[in-house]
Amino acid sequence: MADPGNIIRGHKANLANPHTSEESKERSRQVLEELEGGEGGMGEPTFQRSPMEKDPENVARGLKAAVSNPRVSQEAKERDKQRLQELEED
Repeated sequence: MADPGNIIRGHKANLANPHTSEESKERSRQVLEELEGGEGGMGEPTFQRSPMEKDPENVARGLKAAVSNPRVSQEAKERDKQRLQELEED
């Protein structure tokens, strides 16, 4: 079965696309309502996080990369180090 997150992203992209028909957009609205737990839908989503939540491990990797990047300012590196410590404490 296809990943529900990918299906949702595809339908949201369809809604934002100015070149798709109104019929296609209405179908995407219906599918999104069903997938996101609307009336008659599939209930709880099958993925752990909503598509808008950030994966803490990915955030930590990004912060570590910024801290070691020579093009990042010292001020930004200090701020990122602090955020990284806060993430590791949680």
